[in-house]
Amino acid sequence: MTTKTLSIITATLLLTTNSFSDENLGEITVTSATKTTQSLQDVTSNISVITAADIEERGYTTVTEALNSIAGISFTQNGGLGKSTSITLRGMESKRVLVLIDGIRYNDITGLNGAPFEHLMVNNIAQIEVVKGAQSGIWGADASAGVINIITKKGNIGTTSSLYAEKGSFNTEKYGLTFSKATKDFYVKLAHNVVKTDGFSAQQPEGEDLDNLEDDGYENRTTTLNAGYHINETNKIDLSYTIIDAEGEYDPYGDPNGTATSKTYDTFSSFNFHHIDSFNEINLYAKRSEFDREYTAPNYMGEVSTTPYEGDVKEYGITSKIPYANEAFILLGAEYKEFKQKDSIQKDFDNRGFFVTNSNTFKGFMGGTTILTESLRYDNYSLFDNKTTGKIGLKHIHAAIEGLTTSINYGTAYNVPTLYQLYSPYGSTSLTPESTKSFDVTVSYKDFTITYFDTNIDDMIDFDMSTYTYNNISGTSKISGIEASYQTEIFADLLLSLNYTHLLKAEDQQGNDLKRRAKDDVKMSLDYYGITNLHLGLDAQYVGSRTDTKYNPDYTISEVETGKYTVVNFTANYKLNKEIELYGKIENLTDEAYQTVYGYATSPRAFYAGVRAKF
Repeated sequence: MTTKTLSIITATLLLTTNSFSDENLGEITVTSATKTTQSLQDVTSNISVITAADIEERGYTTVTEALNSIAGISFTQNGGLGKSTSITLRGMESKRVLVLIDGIRYNDITGLNGAPFEHLMVNNIAQIEVVKGAQSGIWGADASAGVINIITKKGNIGTTSSLYAEKGSFNTEKYGLTFSKATKDFYVKLAHNVVKTDGFSAQQPEGEDLDNLEDDGYENRTTTLNAGYHINETNKIDLSYTIIDAEGEYDPYGDPNGTATSKTYDTFSSFNFHHIDSFNEINLYAKRSEFDREYTAPNYMGEVSTTPYEGDVKEYGITSKIPYANEAFILLGAEYKEFKQKDSIQKDFDNRGFFVTNSNTFKGFMGGTTILTESLRYDNYSLFDNKTTGKIGLKHIHAAIEGLTTSINYGTAYNVPTLYQLYSPYGSTSLTPESTKSFDVTVSYKDFTITYFDTNIDDMIDFDMSTYTYNNISGTSKISGIEASYQTEIFADLLLSLNYTHLLKAEDQQGNDLKRRAKDDVKMSLDYYGITNLHLGLDAQYVGSRTDTKYNPDYTISEVETGKYTVVNFTANYKLNKEIELYGKIENLTDEAYQTVYGYATSPRAFYAGVRAKF
């Protein structure tokens, strides 16, 4: 494979499944679409993949930055690095996206916003899989908008090590090292990465100069251990353990020079036993997610207090994948989950799930290849009514028109209330799960892909200002839109990638526009490989009209515009030799002044440079 061909494949990894050529699809495998390993060409779901190569070339620091390159995804952030961060996937908030680290739940059971994206750094990531649309028929609760699975690196045969160091604006430092050893019988990989910065003020009131406000720093230490052992040709075990240890400063509401701190110590572990024989593949697994965070801040009287949040999720399950007929399989599975909050709330509930997925490939049908996938899941809860959800996907690769692929997906999903929403002083024990139905249809021709999506959410769980508690808001919220992507080689060694998302509708039950969703979102990247060992990249994003809520001093509420801006970044990577690479990045090249959340700062122009070494 030539360097140029490899670069083209790397560039297309940022786009949806249906935009890949058939031969390239076969080189990429995913696990999130059906809970089993599949080639991308066999997946009916609308899925995007970001690789380790993409992450390094773009100079991303956080998973949020990487996800923001994908059509249909945007984000909001209450300040700089390490501050509260949420994404939207096709107009749906983070709490409706199931996030996994090596298949382990990352959604915080003690919180309100799902996964704490602010603590997810990109180092040691092999790939990120993003499955769009309702996925509860496969994964159960909290996958209403989709699933994001972050897969860490496992190491290659032999003994290898790597390290990197980076320095940049706001006294930012990043460094880390990895060590791995692998043979045909076992592997072990250890990675430790540190990100720390003095940062800048989280809050920036309208008209204030960021330089005149105090800084809010952040430090993140992420450690990952992966290990595996092949017992024999048919049996193996895999272990995974991740620690996210972070602390930061933030501004109490309404006080840009205030002093408040947060501490997080989360751990994620899993054990997996894999067996394969002539009849089926069996996976037996145990997983645990532990969340431990605290916030120290002054109250309205100036008294400083600390509020702790602690909880965990335990999961045990088994799947059996049985191949049959021609390129067909059925996946049977059962799992048990226990959700527990251990702080002042001291509550828990459990879930028993049973699921089945069937996939068939029909070659020669309608002059091409047709793939049909169906999933059905039943969940029994100790605290809520039982739920039955499903998903069906159909994909056709046309033979008569080379490069033409069409697909359609329909799914149902649900989100359960968190224990905080149920039992905190602002909670309500009468809360019930909200329900979601989603539909998308995609047409892809060679380098161009367009998707229409439509989502309805019934009885959405939200904060009710009239009662000052969390309630199911009666009615249906509606979100629909279009995603389009295109990539091409403009001329030798210059690659262009474009994607565009337009929200046709994003309305609550009363027909009011949902806040913090841009009507239009355009992303562009240019990659140049014409000089030996050098990569130059330019990426830009235009965010169209987007509104937020402004709380005025007289206790009234008004609407404020936070969109209509463009952010440009520049990256450069140079390989000195096979072992050493130099890299640099300029963020916000044009020094654009903008806010993703009203009253909260974003980075001005910033410079970063570093070195990576692999041995």
